[in-house]
Amino acid sequence: MASASNRVVKIAAVQAAPVSFDLDKSLEKLTKLTAEAAGAGADLVVFPEAFLSAYPWRYAFDATIGTREPRGREWYAKYYDSAVAVPSPAVDIISKTAKSHGVYIQVGIIEKEGGTLYCTALLIGRDGSVLLKHRKLIPTAAERLVWGRGAGDGLGVVQTDIGKIGTLICWENYMPAARMALYQQGVEIYLAPNADDLPSWVASMQHIAKEGRCFVVSVNSMCRVSDFPKDYPPFTAEHHDRKPDGSKWEPDDIINHGGSFVVGPLGVPLTQPVWDKEAIIYADLKTSEVIESRLDFDPVGSYARPDVFTLTVNTKPGTNVNFTR
Repeated sequence: MASASNRVVKIAAVQAAPVSFDLDKSLEKLTKLTAEAAGAGADLVVFPEAFLSAYPWRYAFDATIGTREPRGREWYAKYYDSAVAVPSPAVDIISKTAKSHGVYIQVGIIEKEGGTLYCTALLIGRDGSVLLKHRKLIPTAAERLVWGRGAGDGLGVVQTDIGKIGTLICWENYMPAARMALYQQGVEIYLAPNADDLPSWVASMQHIAKEGRCFVVSVNSMCRVSDFPKDYPPFTAEHHDRKPDGSKWEPDDIINHGGSFVVGPLGVPLTQPVWDKEAIIYADLKTSEVIESRLDFDPVGSYARPDVFTLTVNTKPGTNVNFTR
């Protein structure tokens, strides 16, 4: 994409909910939606944070300071069972789907390694190969109770035939140094899978696109109570959790409103945020616009001051300890 060609790249941002806590059915949904997007001509299909196979809305697995309840441990085990190891048969299905349709797929997964879960973005190439595995550096708020922390080895930007692709997950996008790490690598298609449906998020995505002089794909899920198991604790009658108005949750109640959209490298939306429905949002990215946008501002070029600022990224893997005898 760095050349000033007029090539057009088609992006598909999939605003959909997983079949929460059911990996097989969530994979079926991914396969179906990818086929639909590929049939519409997409080069890159992007799924939300934790699509495989649950963002555990409104549940901290019964963990409080000093206490963990047995029910929470049981649900953590269910969550673990619906998570994805890398490599695994689940990854093979994603890879086969990408290869059969000749598309790039990025999907948010809950990754399991050992007994720990990670919030991860997995980028798969047209040939089915794993191009990037990025673990969320800092889980947000109560997410820290159930997800481990990522490391700098996932802060990569991948050169592809459609441009340089990089990703940060949800509130990692509020980490200036993390964004700069992608800018330094020349990111052109910046993927932002998230679980944030606040109005302020829209402004943040526009700012990042304009700051990084890159295309930004913000993709969120839209989910309802009915997307979760009937016995999922936050939405059961005996649980203390209630809607803001104090009433009980109903199957059709919306938990996450979505708001997925795509922004151009001058911060101008290419699509408008989509709310309260599942949809595939398509956008045509004109590759020449990346270079055009850098005429007057380039965060690591004309506007860089390496004599004043430096950024060092530790790209070593995480601190997991391997014991040998």
